[in-house]
Amino acid sequence: MCPFERADLTKVRHRDKPERLSHLHVRTSRNASRTSWNAPRRAAGHVLEIRLPDDPVYLDADPVRIAQVLSNLLNNAAKYMDRGGRIWLSAERRSDHVQLTVRDAGIGIPAEALPSIFDMFTQVDRSLERAHGGLGIGLTLAKQLTEMHGGSVEARSAGVGKGSEFTLRLPVVAPAANAPPAIVEHRATKPVKCRILVADDNRDAAESMGTMLRLMGNEVRIVRDGAQAVEEAEAFRPDVILLDIGMPRLNGYDAARRIRLARWSKGMALVALTGWGQDDDKRRAREAGFDRHVTKPVEFESLQGLLAELQTQTVHLPSSA
Repeated sequence: MCPFERADLTKVRHRDKPERLSHLHVRTSRNASRTSWNAPRRAAGHVLEIRLPDDPVYLDADPVRIAQVLSNLLNNAAKYMDRGGRIWLSAERRSDHVQLTVRDAGIGIPAEALPSIFDMFTQVDRSLERAHGGLGIGLTLAKQLTEMHGGSVEARSAGVGKGSEFTLRLPVVAPAANAPPAIVEHRATKPVKCRILVADDNRDAAESMGTMLRLMGNEVRIVRDGAQAVEEAEAFRPDVILLDIGMPRLNGYDAARRIRLARWSKGMALVALTGWGQDDDKRRAREAGFDRHVTKPVEFESLQGLLAELQTQTVHLPSSA
């Protein structure tokens, strides 16, 4: 089993600062996020308007992660609008911080949903999941990455059908002495912690989970059904497998049974990550060979705690064939 550790966001930020954070021009962060958003924008015919301050504004930040925050907010706005919608991205220097705002003219957010909008797997309108792929953990990830940089993010909406506005606040710094104004060198990434296989037929949820696990330093592979999970488990030999239960071709229970029968599965931890959380579901998971049963939605901190727990506690692994 690979060495897990429970990550404290404050410690992560200060530990990474000497080697991972660089002086980042706000304009460069904008460019990176806009590039990653070009494909969905073109597909939906949306228009993006950008307004930035004339004077340079610098952040002590990881350019890749801040670009991902903006990309997640832009993609979220693009998902929940009719074709040809408008999105506004603006930045404004305010004393010791910069305020970046992503505003859209989309479906809006009900008042009762605003307090939980950044919770993992929150879905404002479940009827939209098939058409738009679900929110997954994109907004949760944006919030966590922002807080890692000492910032904050909040959501506002006047209600259903009236669009939404996400405001990101990040501390600013003076430009580095004798440095060109737009240097955004991304330094070496964290060493890999462990190997994790994610199996889920919900593409948005699987990709979002994979992104979060990679940002925690793990090597991750993703498959879409139970049969692929068995095949990839043999080839990849992961330390941990996160299996959804209701998958096509082979459900999570049967996939777990097949994996447990293989000699190569010794030492692997199997986690049922599913929306089914009744006592009978947990019993069936234990009988199939799962070490843990986790009911969606799962919080970011809970996911970290689960991985740490699998390392520090002895799990019962059935005898291999």
